[in-house]
Amino acid sequence: MKYRIIENLGNIGIDEIARLLKMTYWADKRPIEQIEKSVKNSSCYGVYLEDEKKLVGFARVISDYATTYYLCDVIIDRAYQHKGLGTALVSHIESRPEYRGLRGILITRDAHSLYRKFGYEVLNDRAMVKGL
Repeated sequence: MKYRIIENLGNIGIDEIARLLKMTYWADKRPIEQIEKSVKNSSCYGVYLEDEKKLVGFARVISDYATTYYLCDVIIDRAYQHKGLGTALVSHIESRPEYRGLRGILITRDAHSLYRKFGYEVLNDRAMVKGL
């Protein structure tokens, strides 16, 4: 499976993002207007399958670039989960120099093991923090 990580909202279609977010428990009812506004005010990343010419993963980051970043809306299309794409996406984001040395925050109900690989620790059932 040949994929690439893409950056910049201009390289990712809003309809593709909305399709992926509809697969989630946290954003499945989010209106398209809210999705558009949220991604315009975030740094966006996607997983794009070259052969299928399809976006199969998405994540966004909100940050002040001085102290903290919030990793959110991380999703891999159900048909492509458990193939290492989520790890590749988070790894790419975590390697970005603009987030180096900052405290990372995220909220998840069921993906603690993925984020532990990158140094996140559970604060309660869902919140995770890196770099306390």
